[in-house]
Amino acid sequence: MQGLQCPGKNFEIVLLGLSLSLHVGILGHNGLGGLFFSFSHGSSWRCSDFPVAGCVLCRVYMVAIPAVIQAGSEAKLCASLLQPNETLVMTISLMADGQNKTLLHETSDQEFHRCFQFQAPHVKSDEVQNFKVEVRGVTFLSTEERRVMIKPYGPMTFIQTDKPIYNPGQTEHFELKATVFNYLSKCIMVSVTPALSSDYTLTPVRDVQDSSSCLCANGRKTFSWTMAPSVLGVLNVSVSAAAVQSHAACGNGVVNVPERGRVDTVTRSLLVKAEGTEKSHTYNWLLCPTGEALTEEVEVQLPQNVVDGSARISLSVLGDILGRALNNLDGLLQMPYGCGEQNMALLSPNIYILEYLRNTKQLTPAILDKATKFLTSGYQRQLNYKNADGAYSTFGQGLGNTWLTAFVLRSFGKAQSFIYVDPATMEQSKTWLERQQGKHGCFRTLGKLLNNRMKGGVTDEVTLTAYITASMLELNMSVSDPVVDHSLSCLKNSTSDMSNTYATALLAYTFTLAGDMETRARLLQHLDTISFQEGGLLHWSQSSSETSPSLEVEISSYVLLASLSASSRSTSDLGYASRIVRWLVRQQNAYGGFSSTQDTVVALQALALYSTRVFSRGGASTVTVRSPSGERCLFHVNQNNKLLYQERALQDTEGKYSVEVKGSACASVQVVLHYNVPTPTRSTTLSIQVTPEVDCNINVIIPVYRYHGKELTTNMIIVDLKMLSGFSPDPDSLGRVSQVDRVDIKDDHVLMYLTELTSLFPFHITLDIIQELPVQNLKPAVVKIYDYYQPSKLLFLPPPLLRNLFSFTQTNLSYGYR
Repeated sequence: MQGLQCPGKNFEIVLLGLSLSLHVGILGHNGLGGLFFSFSHGSSWRCSDFPVAGCVLCRVYMVAIPAVIQAGSEAKLCASLLQPNETLVMTISLMADGQNKTLLHETSDQEFHRCFQFQAPHVKSDEVQNFKVEVRGVTFLSTEERRVMIKPYGPMTFIQTDKPIYNPGQTEHFELKATVFNYLSKCIMVSVTPALSSDYTLTPVRDVQDSSSCLCANGRKTFSWTMAPSVLGVLNVSVSAAAVQSHAACGNGVVNVPERGRVDTVTRSLLVKAEGTEKSHTYNWLLCPTGEALTEEVEVQLPQNVVDGSARISLSVLGDILGRALNNLDGLLQMPYGCGEQNMALLSPNIYILEYLRNTKQLTPAILDKATKFLTSGYQRQLNYKNADGAYSTFGQGLGNTWLTAFVLRSFGKAQSFIYVDPATMEQSKTWLERQQGKHGCFRTLGKLLNNRMKGGVTDEVTLTAYITASMLELNMSVSDPVVDHSLSCLKNSTSDMSNTYATALLAYTFTLAGDMETRARLLQHLDTISFQEGGLLHWSQSSSETSPSLEVEISSYVLLASLSASSRSTSDLGYASRIVRWLVRQQNAYGGFSSTQDTVVALQALALYSTRVFSRGGASTVTVRSPSGERCLFHVNQNNKLLYQERALQDTEGKYSVEVKGSACASVQVVLHYNVPTPTRSTTLSIQVTPEVDCNINVIIPVYRYHGKELTTNMIIVDLKMLSGFSPDPDSLGRVSQVDRVDIKDDHVLMYLTELTSLFPFHITLDIIQELPVQNLKPAVVKIYDYYQPSKLLFLPPPLLRNLFSFTQTNLSYGYR
């Protein structure tokens, strides 16, 4: 701001009416410079004398222009000059790419207020241009610039659907809405037409039969249809709006048809899910031919109660057993990740896969970039679970957890070679962990062990100490370190009791890392005598009478780690390991993970070590898959594409498939069958009973009766409440949920975490849900409760009364657990 330095007048802007956010203004006078404000209807100003040394001056101007201007349109500009004391020249320009377009050049010594139209420039995409105002006199000069957005509103009308994604169950009907806006300054006649499709039917709602409507300046109108999907999966729904000629009365004048942007089409994705509960079966093979072709066959069958149209089957082939996990680094498990241990299950597999790729010189910049992003975000999230003393707790509060702290410490230590990890944080956690060591060498159990299988059958402290000691040895701490030496002494005194298979496998791995080959050999020899051997495959279970897929994977993985971690290995050791690997590969899920968090972490660590030990740069194979109908799928695997995820959708959901691999390279082949069944309601260890109470709000009481298992308490329990179609949880209600450790929302599910369930203490949870969209033929939502570490201990519950709630705007759900 330049000019005579005379305060002159007190200046006051009085805004009357409602402020418009689409306008900017430039206001200037001597000594104050340009003031920027939102312009409003009925604005006024007042200027009162303020004498200084006999000087009374007040030169005020104001210019208003829209902050966003439609390209090529007639835009409005208003300029005012108040009480000039000399002749002033006001110049208003629009500047872009070094070129000026003068919109106003006015010379006056009189007050004026003027509004006029100007032609906005044409642009192909959003473009920011500068709006410049210069007011010049003999003793006064003011220059101000503001930015304005020029937007190429291709269509003069556009459609906005009320929600981008719906999740209706099969056979549910719901309302699809499209809102048309007119940004022109004149009235238009708009015709709205949904695209035809064999995937769904659209029927206009009762009071909206006419697809054409008069729409005047800045007007809007909503059109509605009842939608009935006829297929499952992702559907694309398109609706078009067009400005059309019409002789019908529209506003106060003749219908206008713009030259540009007469038509707009909006497409939204719609996810249609099948009713019931989704199930999946995976069939995995690791086939390594050494001359003759290797073949496998599998009979794929659907259950009799499969939901019609829900079955789908796919085939994938890779040249590396870690390729599937690499392809799904952010989704190895389709399970919630709401606590500190579960977050580590996202972080740790990245480390083992990166180590394998680096050791085998397969690590590309693209893979490194993708994986380190996951590592960095996982590391930063994990710090939220760190206590002030360096320990880590399950939900970021409460007593530190010795097992979790060891898990974090070993993972952060390995991650240091790929991302930055604060050394002070590592040292603080290590110091805290060392303080938990007792006089006899074993570590004290602090914090809840959410997976009670970690407790083992010897003592809680022995199994925990084995895990912590293995973690320290993996971080290259010496066996002569006082803490490590003391813990190994404690563990060695406990090796005489081999009654617990989990503890024995973990001890075998720990003593392998410690280099105690005598103790290792004794433990592995015992494990070999109790192994399960069938068809050349090898694995272990906790006991012959108690089976748990996740526990079997974890035990077998520890044995594999013990077999491969010795400083010297024979060909027979690798042959023994390959039998375990082929069994482990058969347990993988469709995403490259396993049943739960710990089995996934330990198994991928073991598979990465095995892949490093047997890695070869040569070889190629051809994979041939034949379907029941005779379809033949051919895949090629070689050293250039061994990490490439090759997938194909198959047609036959039932019948016999055959797989043949010829060549000299290993091939990992997986067939995945997905389908839905009516929601089951039986469980051996958990039970739920629904007692509805209906009033103006709908109260659903869901008691979860006592845990029926052998243990005194469960592992961590997840309650998974799927929202009814058209409903969402009330955010305020989520904040009031008590007696659970954490509540998360993922897509249309509310996830509640319970540290454990016992048979002694019943409790209730109340949750409000709000209806956002009316849905006809509403299907029941499903409540699922399961043991996080043993998902096979699972109970589903469909609340039957919820299917008829679409007439209510708010519903109250109460859950009781005991």
